[in-house]
Amino acid sequence: MTSSRHDQQRALWLSTIAFTLCFAVWTIFSIIGLSIKDDLGLSEFEYGVLIATPVLTGSIVRLILGVWTERYGGRLVFSAQMILTGLATFAMTFADSYFTFLLAALGVGLAGGSFIIGVAYVTKWYPQARQGTALGVFGMGNVGAAVTTFLAPFALVAWGWQGVAEIWAAVIAGMGVLFYLLAKDDPDFTARRAQGVAAPSLAEQFAPLKKLQVWRFSLYYFFVFGGFVALALWLPYYLVQVYGVDVRTAGLAAAIFSLSASIFRAYGGVLSDRFGARSVMYWTLGFSLLFLFMLSYPPTDYVIRGRHGPIAFSTEMQLWPFVATLFGLGFFMSLGKAAVFRHIPIYYPNHVGSVGGLVGMIGGLGGFILPIVFGALLDVTGIWTSAFVLLLLIVAVSLGWMHFSIRAMERQAHGAALDRLPNFPELAEVHDPDRTVMPHVIDDWRPEDPQFWAEKGKRIARRNLWISVPALLFAFAVWMVWSVVVAQLPSIGFDFTQDQLFWLAALPALSGATLRIFYSFMVPIFGGRLWTTLSTASLLIPALGIGYAVQDPSTPYLIFVVLALLCGFGGGNFASSMANISFFFPRAEKGHAMGLNAGLGNLGVSLMQFLVPLVITAGVFGVFGGAPQEMPDGGRIWMQNAGFIWVPFILASTAAAWIGMNDLADARASFREQAVIFTRTQNWVMCLLYVGTFGSFIGYSAGFPLLSGLAFPDVNALQFVFLGPLIGALSRAGSGRLADRIGGGRVTFWVFVGMIVSVLVVIWGLQYASFALFFAGFMALFFFTGIGNSSTFQMIPVIMRKEIARLYPERSVDEQRRQSEREAAAIVAFTSAIGGYGGFFIPKAYGTSIDLTGAPLAALWAFLAFYVLCLAVTWTVYTRRGGLLHDIERGRAMPGALPAGIN
Repeated sequence: MTSSRHDQQRALWLSTIAFTLCFAVWTIFSIIGLSIKDDLGLSEFEYGVLIATPVLTGSIVRLILGVWTERYGGRLVFSAQMILTGLATFAMTFADSYFTFLLAALGVGLAGGSFIIGVAYVTKWYPQARQGTALGVFGMGNVGAAVTTFLAPFALVAWGWQGVAEIWAAVIAGMGVLFYLLAKDDPDFTARRAQGVAAPSLAEQFAPLKKLQVWRFSLYYFFVFGGFVALALWLPYYLVQVYGVDVRTAGLAAAIFSLSASIFRAYGGVLSDRFGARSVMYWTLGFSLLFLFMLSYPPTDYVIRGRHGPIAFSTEMQLWPFVATLFGLGFFMSLGKAAVFRHIPIYYPNHVGSVGGLVGMIGGLGGFILPIVFGALLDVTGIWTSAFVLLLLIVAVSLGWMHFSIRAMERQAHGAALDRLPNFPELAEVHDPDRTVMPHVIDDWRPEDPQFWAEKGKRIARRNLWISVPALLFAFAVWMVWSVVVAQLPSIGFDFTQDQLFWLAALPALSGATLRIFYSFMVPIFGGRLWTTLSTASLLIPALGIGYAVQDPSTPYLIFVVLALLCGFGGGNFASSMANISFFFPRAEKGHAMGLNAGLGNLGVSLMQFLVPLVITAGVFGVFGGAPQEMPDGGRIWMQNAGFIWVPFILASTAAAWIGMNDLADARASFREQAVIFTRTQNWVMCLLYVGTFGSFIGYSAGFPLLSGLAFPDVNALQFVFLGPLIGALSRAGSGRLADRIGGGRVTFWVFVGMIVSVLVVIWGLQYASFALFFAGFMALFFFTGIGNSSTFQMIPVIMRKEIARLYPERSVDEQRRQSEREAAAIVAFTSAIGGYGGFFIPKAYGTSIDLTGAPLAALWAFLAFYVLCLAVTWTVYTRRGGLLHDIERGRAMPGALPAGIN
């Protein structure tokens, strides 16, 4: 049904005016909130919650209002929404406490839901080729924020905040009545009602929300719209506090930002129609990255030691350059808002209400969450520009996700052609694609075929293994760096309690184990090459963060807690790395390959505990590394080197993963396909055993340095502690073939016997105050945990081949093999996640035992009891006569589904 131009213009301009007024009401607290804050004596956090509460309501109702607009038509829903908003705004004048103001703010938030109503209503009037421009014009209604920040301060001075609320309430309610009288029902709604066609069901409207693409659009809008709303609310307060201007000047400056972030939205729609929404999003995120970097740089004083003496200068952005930079940021945010919603009617023409509602809701939630986080960051860091740093990180993630998604789409369409291109344009003349092509995605992978393995597979698998090993090694180093750092914090001026120090040592293991659960399923979803690259690059965040945090003894404990949690990125990498490598090797070599990957990767703990005590004694990075910290004995150390030393290696490993690794098409699987492991009993049994082996290894690695220092303060234990993780890593790397030859179940049984005896030796060492016994017991523990780490992982493929053959006897041998390999890889990764929690509980158990009893002995007795349980489970389920692995490991059963080499 074609609409007349007059009807189109009527619908567009009525909707734009209505949206402008709604937006003005939605942001009313950015001005009157300052007076309410003073009247009630609110804290910074309470004020942040108050101004963000309307944004919460406006965000949540967007999804509901979008669906209602599709069902009942925009004319009715828009009118009712504005009238109810007016009533809620007027009711605010009767509020007399913080709680009643919050209730009123929830009602005012209905104004924020107007956006999705207008989007769903306006798109129905225009053909697809003109929808970008129409939505851009409609989106100019964001200028309502500028209307409030410009006019409300003058009304506030004249009539008080109550007068502002009354005027804004009357205007929005009146517009609701006028909209109902002057607007028409959209053509689709009119035609559907005339034909008696039922409205789409909720299931039909919500179906597209399952797609990851919708959530990617939501992240973009979280920044361009949520960031805009958050800054519109935050800037008046920021300007008053930072630049000392009055509320009217602050309102004017904030209005300039709101204006630029609103009126150019129509231009963004025109550009999206002309050049494509994707190009506009690249411009938006790229320039926003630049402007936010400028805004996030705090006022800083520099002193350079020049030839003729110190040269001092400072950097600080003054008020009007600050406003000009905000104007530029707002301009590109305005373009981005149009570009995001230009995507929706193209990809989801029949679900604009539900998809637009979700995207709008996530964007609106950004306006609710971000002001609260801004306030929290200010409280924690004391740095005003921390708000812009947070937005900078959001933009960087959004840009990276968008770019990689587009590249993945291009590769899916033109993968073969892209693989034949040279790595650099300069190599085009000498490039021979038939000789030098190295496709990153391998469609044909047959490691069980001896000819394929000898001619091609072995070389590719080993290359991926030897790129994976250093990436995993540096991941373990970053994961466990706190085991050395926390032991030195008290000596460089940090006044933390013993319990706080044990928490810092334990938190990386907690976050790492938790992240492993998610990382377990990432390789089949994203591919081993991309995920290894991203997960390795993520290690830069904690490495750099530690380097800066330890230089200032006034750094809050909360910052160290956050950095300790971020070190968990390193722990999460193990799950995805092991799952990835397991796909490359044939059954007969899986145990050895995974043992090498894990064992040499575990060397990162030992390398870190050996290298960090050395590099902190010298200014390795010169002036770039910062000043040293003074020790109580007059010595100096560069504690920041504990983090900085890993940065160049992480960068090199990231580049190697991206350039040299491969993705296997056969390894691709959705989360749903992998989630079947949660129904497998053997998955949970192996989780228990792996907590006993790897959980012990990583827990002892984290807690051994601190425990040694507390139990034997006269011994410089830091010079010895690297030996334990080294022994554990080497025993793991060297014992894979042992488990392949005699069976992982039998090896695991004797591992737990050895661990029980070793714990007894450690206990005797503490009871008799003998460092030699204490140290020898721990070295034995590390040795046995390393062997157990390898043997438990060797058991998993064998168990699953037998289980799959039992569960699916009707399937062919090849189908059983593929299913068992997919499940075994997922179980390997998932058990590594659960095992990682040992790294949290062991150091925390030490701290709790010391607090309650004054000694760590109670914790060690608890560990011994747990190993007895693991020994009993291993014998009962696997190694006894009639156990799952008894006949297999003794050569009495070789079903076709079992790996070669187990005989």
